[in-house]
Amino acid sequence: MGIASLVLGIISLIFGIILGWIPFIGFIFPILAIVGLILGIVDTAKKSQTDDKKGISIAGLVTSAFAVIVTISMFFISGALSLVILSEM
Repeated sequence: MGIASLVLGIISLIFGIILGWIPFIGFIFPILAIVGLILGIVDTAKKSQTDDKKGISIAGLVTSAFAVIVTISMFFISGALSLVILSEM
């Protein structure tokens, strides 16, 4: 689950920045980042109980949390820019 969290965080971060301004496609990436965040939390908690190495799960947790912040910010920035463009027309 830690690798899945890391992959979802990276995918949502990269594609959220590149494609986050497209109206209906931009909704997908915060959802992927939240799923990655949940997977990272669950995997970190599970590995804390068994004293396994938590490096990948923590990296997935951090990238997914950062992706949540960036993709939601891109959502609001693109909305504000579209309002500015429409108000000038």
